[in-house]
Amino acid sequence: MPSPYRALFAAPGTKGFSAAGFLGRMPLSMMGIGVVTMVSQLTGRYGLAGALSATITLSAGLAGPQVSRMVDRYGQRRVLRPATLIALTAAAVLLCAAHYRWPDWVLFAACVGIGCVPSVGAMVRARWAALYRGTPRLHTAYSFESVVDEVCFVFGPIISIGLSTAWFPEAGPLLAACFLAAGVFWLTAQRATEPAPHPRERQDGGTALRSRGLQVLVATFVATGAIFGAVDVVTVAFAEEEGHKAAASVVLALYAAGSCVAGMVFGLMHFAGAPERRWLLGVCAMAVSMIPLLLVGNLPFLAVALFVAGLSIAPTMITTMSLIEEHVPRAQLTEGMTWVSTGLAVGVALGSSAAGWVIDAAGARAGYGVPAVAGAVAVAVGFLGCRRLERPAPGRGGSVEQHGERKERHVA
Repeated sequence: MPSPYRALFAAPGTKGFSAAGFLGRMPLSMMGIGVVTMVSQLTGRYGLAGALSATITLSAGLAGPQVSRMVDRYGQRRVLRPATLIALTAAAVLLCAAHYRWPDWVLFAACVGIGCVPSVGAMVRARWAALYRGTPRLHTAYSFESVVDEVCFVFGPIISIGLSTAWFPEAGPLLAACFLAAGVFWLTAQRATEPAPHPRERQDGGTALRSRGLQVLVATFVATGAIFGAVDVVTVAFAEEEGHKAAASVVLALYAAGSCVAGMVFGLMHFAGAPERRWLLGVCAMAVSMIPLLLVGNLPFLAVALFVAGLSIAPTMITTMSLIEEHVPRAQLTEGMTWVSTGLAVGVALGSSAAGWVIDAAGARAGYGVPAVAGAVAVAVGFLGCRRLERPAPGRGGSVEQHGERKERHVA
C-alpha cells in the first residue's frame, strides 16, 4: 500500500472501523442486483425485478437522510442498530415472499422496509472526518473510502449473481443481509472512534439540504444515479441475451474496477485550482463514457467500454465529498453525505425502473439509451448549478487545502 494510504491507519481504531465499514457496505452492491437476479429467475419478469430494485434504492434514499440526521444528533450506536434490525426483518419477508410466490404487493412492502438500511459509507467517512478534519490526510481518506466502495462493487455483483445462479435464487440477497448485520454491529461496537453526537440544542434546527451547494450536488447525482441503475439492469439482460447471464457479474465488476483504479491514483495526487471545476469535468466524463455503450455488440466489447467508463466515477465522488464538507455544517456532515447518497438512490430507482421497462419493450441493446440520456441530464444540471459551488458557505468545515485554494482565488 502506498505510504499516504498506509499513514491513514496510524491512528488507533482505524483498521477496525474500516474493516467493519467494508462488510457493512457489501449489501450496497449485492442487494439490488441480487433482487434483479432472484426475481428474474423466479418469474422471468424484468419489469418487476427492476421495479423492486428501484423500490429498495428509492426507499433507502428517502429514509437514509432521516437515519443520518438522527445519527448526528444521538450517535451511531443508538440509531444504527434499531434501523438495521428493521431492514433485516424486511429482507427476511422479501425472501419468503419471493420463494413462496406471495402477491407482488408483499414484495414491494418488504422492499420499502429494506430502505431503513443505514448509509454505512457515510458513517465511516464521518469517523475519518472526526480524526483528520483540516489536514491533507482527509483527502486521502476519502479517496481510500471510494476505493473501498468500488471494491465492494467489484466483488459484490460477482458474489450475488454467482450464488443466485449457481446455488439458489435467494442466495445473493440472503448473503447481503448477513453482511449488513455483521458490518453494522461490528462498527457500532467500536465506541472509541465514534464521532461525538450533536444534540438538537447545538444545531441550527434545519436540514443540511438547505445548503444551496448541496442542492446542486444532490440534483446532479439523481441523474448520475440513473446511469448506475440502468447500467446494472441492462447489463444483466444483455448478458442473458448473449447466452451468458452469469458473465454479467464479471462485466459489472470491471465497471467498478475502472473506478477503483482511478480512485487509488486520484488519492495520491494533490490538485491546484477550484474543486468544483474538477467535479464538473468528472460529471462530463461520466456522461461521455455512456456513448460507446450504444454501439455495444458483444460482451468483450461491453466489458472494455464499462472499464473505461468506470475511470471517471471515483474521482468525481471523491471531489463531491470534499465539496460537501465545504457546504454543509460540521454538525450535519453525516446527513449531508447521506443526501448525496439519496440523490444517487433516487436516480438508481429511476434508471433501473426505466431500463427494465425499455428492456421488456425493445430489448437489452435499446436499454443502453437510458444511461446515455441520464448522462446528458447530469451534465445540464451540473452546468446550470455550478455557480452555487464556487464559494464555500460560512462556518463550514472544508479541508486545509480547499480553504487555501479559496483564499488565493478571492485575494486574486
